[in-house]
Amino acid sequence: MKKTETAENFLEKKPVKNPEIAWKKDESGNITLEVENKGFFNKIAQKVFKKPKYSFIHLDEMGSFVWPFIDGERDIIAIGEDVKAHFGEKAEPLYERLAKYFQILESYGFVKF
Repeated sequence: MKKTETAENFLEKKPVKNPEIAWKKDESGNITLEVENKGFFNKIAQKVFKKPKYSFIHLDEMGSFVWPFIDGERDIIAIGEDVKAHFGEKAEPLYERLAKYFQILESYGFVKF
């Protein structure tokens, strides 16, 4: 019972994009996030190992659909309704997938709640 309550509470969170993450949509509708590799160790890696200053994260079809809805106004449940309307059964298991997706986005600092 407690696990269900926790999952429901997570789905009621309203994600907000990290304003430091630039993003763009290509002509096919796919979204690419542009993440600057900052920090002491990244600077060393850039100079010594010629690592790039920016990393580009290409979102898949569903991630690209969801990204524009992340506005701090909608909770994950509301975003899920739009995903369900657009993708239908292809999105199932819908809320489990969305919960995992937002956990990953949060772990990388792409969104916050």
